[in-house]
Amino acid sequence: MTGKTTDQFSAGEQGLGYMYQARLALLQLLQLPEDTAIFLEKDDDLDFIDSDGGKSLASLKHKAIGDRLTDLSTDFWKSVNIWLTRYKRDGRATSNLRFFLFTTGTVSSGSFLARLLPDQPVATGDATALTELADAALAGSTSKLIAPIATAFNELSDPEKQDFLERILILDGNPRIGDIPALIRDKQLRCIRREHREFVFERLEGWWTDAVIKQLTGARPEGIFGYEVSDKLSNLAEEYKADNLPITFRGKAPADEIDTDADPRLFVAQLREIGISSNRIRSAILDYYRAFEQRSAWARENLLALGEVEEYEDRLADEWGRYKDVAFEKLKGDSAEEALREAGSALYNWAEFETGKIESLRIRARVTEPYVLRGSLHILADATPEPRVYWHPRFLDRLGELLGVAS
Repeated sequence: MTGKTTDQFSAGEQGLGYMYQARLALLQLLQLPEDTAIFLEKDDDLDFIDSDGGKSLASLKHKAIGDRLTDLSTDFWKSVNIWLTRYKRDGRATSNLRFFLFTTGTVSSGSFLARLLPDQPVATGDATALTELADAALAGSTSKLIAPIATAFNELSDPEKQDFLERILILDGNPRIGDIPALIRDKQLRCIRREHREFVFERLEGWWTDAVIKQLTGARPEGIFGYEVSDKLSNLAEEYKADNLPITFRGKAPADEIDTDADPRLFVAQLREIGISSNRIRSAILDYYRAFEQRSAWARENLLALGEVEEYEDRLADEWGRYKDVAFEKLKGDSAEEALREAGSALYNWAEFETGKIESLRIRARVTEPYVLRGSLHILADATPEPRVYWHPRFLDRLGELLGVAS
């Protein structure tokens, strides 16, 4: 069979709904005032708190294409059930609540729900008519699901019913989950160059997802504010300026366990040759991994100019060569191994701790992340057939023997 099958126990639609919540929340927060805070899964799917303390509860419905809301649509009345509980809890007409229904479906033109659309506000003269339309819709229902909701609604006085209904806004025809990324990229990321917007959105959504998870798990009890999204977006935009590059591998580690004693790579063998401790070798392996993966990420995103990495490596190799000449200057042909190792260790210490202070050794002016430079030096130390950077003064003479052992 090639047709789509459904499983009564499938959680696919529910999972899609949760993902839709997070994406739509991000889209809305980008459009609202920056001092707006948002909560997920608190009093409703989304709670919006404005600077004056006003609260808007939003129910979200990601429906099948072509879905329509009618007078007795359960999507609407189930949301009403939630809102009624909050309305009564917070003092009814004295509460500061508003209610929103975001749906990808559309409201049927013949339904009284059309009166709750944003382009059709309730006029003062129609106040009684709106309440009567809601009462009439509920009176005509035989649904066991709607019956208790009708009972709860009828506990309100007629003025309270009107007040409650006037607080509701239905926003139909909302973007589907797959359409939201393009909307954010095209309308909210205009400060980013077009070719970088997809990658900036991916990073923004990754940060947002982490913030949402922390809120849902209780690690972050407070709301997520619009200005936090703006600040994050501003920081990301700065990373994509001409004198900067995004740093995305800080704190990352390779999937395989690091074994400093068995690692066969040339740059690791070089460090063993000058007696570098296992802990420092582990740090070097991490720097190498992060720099290598970072370069690959920059290349995938087309962030590097043609020949930029090669020119950068030339600068590093040239500076290394100058300091190497100083570090090895007093060595002689018959210098003891201890003196050779000490000179190599001094050269490596310079490379690890001093090069970061030299602005001309940055790949770009504002890229100051240490692993970029340190890892790039290890990449040069791992070059074949002959490393462009080495630490032990006699390393090139011993290279053939070392490669034989490694193989």
